[in-house]
Amino acid sequence: MLCCQFQEIWLELAVPGLHDGSMALCKIVRMGHPALRAVAKAVVDPTAPEIAALVADMLGAMRAAEGVGLAAPQIAVSKRVVIFEVPAARVTDPEPPVGLTILINPVLEPVGEAMETGLESCLSLPGMAGMVPRFLRLHYRGVTPEGGVIKREVSGFHARVVQHEVDHLDGILYPMRMRDLSTFGYVDEMEKTLPEL
Repeated sequence: MLCCQFQEIWLELAVPGLHDGSMALCKIVRMGHPALRAVAKAVVDPTAPEIAALVADMLGAMRAAEGVGLAAPQIAVSKRVVIFEVPAARVTDPEPPVGLTILINPVLEPVGEAMETGLESCLSLPGMAGMVPRFLRLHYRGVTPEGGVIKREVSGFHARVVQHEVDHLDGILYPMRMRDLSTFGYVDEMEKTLPEL
């Protein structure tokens, strides 16, 4: 076990080779935890059983928290591993929905200099949100737990979520990217004056 005790949580997911039907339920650490301030270590062997176990732990934690992405440091594991998905409800045209993606040792390269400011939240800052500038278009690559390579050029919410999760691997939380802290606050308070949230 990497960080937590195992509980059986039956999920309707097909993630070959990652689990046997049971998932680990890990605690997601919050802003202030030292794991969120450190630069995560590169994974030497992406196909190692402990990486499959880590991904299963991350998936269990992300699903339990109803998130769309998670980085290993968010469950206090210093490894360069992120998971995410782009559900249909969050798609920005012309990008399609994207199923569960696992990136090990990801590398990001902005495509052009255009940036877009958008609302972000984070499972490590529960109940809070802020307006964060991100590159509009992005090329990324990473390794899968099976040893394959993923290469994609993306935009919109897909590009935003990848940048957000990979920032966690370098000890960066989204408030550190914000240009105007007056747009940072508790969602329930912000909704009173910004109903579009």
